[in-house]
Amino acid sequence: PRLTEERRKELVKVVRKMSEGTKVAIRNIRREANEQLKGLEKNKKISQDQLHQWIDKVQASTDKFIEKVDEVLAAKEKEILEI
Repeated sequence: PRLTEERRKELVKVVRKMSEGTKVAIRNIRREANEQLKGLEKNKKISQDQLHQWIDKVQASTDKFIEKVDEVLAAKEKEILEI
């Protein structure tokens, strides 16, 4: 049976919630990575310049993956809302 418009909107809400959970998980990984990098810098294993370079790389990766989540979300919403 075809989905009703109401049910499709409910599914979109579920998908959005899932994507937000994924984004939170990605941000938590970024936070953990940054904490580990700061620990390395504190223990003199890496320099401050290296710390900032790595933090920038972690941020770039985070941005890339969050953008990918947004792309998948948009595609899935479009798919669900198509009649």
